Amino acid sequence: MHASPLDTAILRKRNPTIIDVAAVAGVAIGTVSRHLNGLPVRASNRDQIERAIAELGYRRNSIAVSMKTDTTHIVGLMMPAISEFHASLLDQLSRKMRQSGRAVLTFCHDQQLRTIQEGLEFFASHRVDAVVMDGEPHLRQAVLKHIEDGLVVVLYDNDIEDLPVDRVFSANRAASARAVDHLIDLGHKRIATIHGHLRDSAARERLAGFVEAHEHNGLDVIPELVVDAGWQQSKGYDALRTLMALEAPPTALFSANYNMTIGALIAARELGLRIPEDLSVVSFDDVPAFSVHNPGITCVGQPIERLAETITTVLSQRLADPAGLGRRLVTIDCDIILRGSTRRLRT
Repeated sequence: MHASPLDTAILRKRNPTIIDVAAVAGVAIGTVSRHLNGLPVRASNRDQIERAIAELGYRRNSIAVSMKTDTTHIVGLMMPAISEFHASLLDQLSRKMRQSGRAVLTFCHDQQLRTIQEGLEFFASHRVDAVVMDGEPHLRQAVLKHIEDGLVVVLYDNDIEDLPVDRVFSANRAASARAVDHLIDLGHKRIATIHGHLRDSAARERLAGFVEAHEHNGLDVIPELVVDAGWQQSKGYDALRTLMALEAPPTALFSANYNMTIGALIAARELGLRIPEDLSVVSFDDVPAFSVHNPGITCVGQPIERLAETITTVLSQRLADPAGLGRRLVTIDCDIILRGSTRRLRT
């Protein structure tokens, strides 16, 4: 028997339950339960249930469902900040995860160790299906504890060595070597680099690519042309001013991320340097500002959509076999985007 309009109005004053949906739809409670859990029901019953859900504004109790099914269909994403790279990854990962029936919940930690720990505890207590995170090596034991408690973790961007987790990384070393090869092919021998925190695997891999390109071409790395700028725009600015003040300044620059590149470009403008006439520039990471800069900045473009798609695939496979030991490593090639910021060295 269907509920009367008066009964329906009363139900709207409180949160409706599955019993209310069954009453309004005129079907058994078990039929509603089958439909909500994705099991087949008669088409006529399904239509009545959907109409009742819409009429009542019924919302499924996701916590209760997760207690029964041991899944919440939520993936936690821990990132240092909503910067260009991480924001783009969040956008793409949210789209890909939605297609797999999952939602992404984000936690920004500003690279503060205590905040990262709080984020892990937050996600673990809310029983998310998995956590995708930028690796922080100082928190290896804290992450390992949560893994041992059953938390599924996928690392991106930076590694934490010897953890039983899946990893999806850009080919940092190979892409950096190709970028520096490009500068060497143009005749440059005094090539500087400004790099990020060497505690981060991405910084170490990109610097290793810089060194590898020199070795491959029979050149020595010049120590005074290697500067730590800690991923920061302000330090990238200071680094270029220091480099150009040398008695023999560099003729080319490889910057290991876009923040430091922006700082270096600001310093170059203040110093009156012409790019690429006075200094050829290549950056790791591509951002919209590089395509509109005059000249456009040659860069390594990280395949963010492919990273997000691969993370989604790896997670889906991992969650389908939660007992499996996750140690899969997927490395994705990057593109070298040639613009106008490099030129052949003129002697």
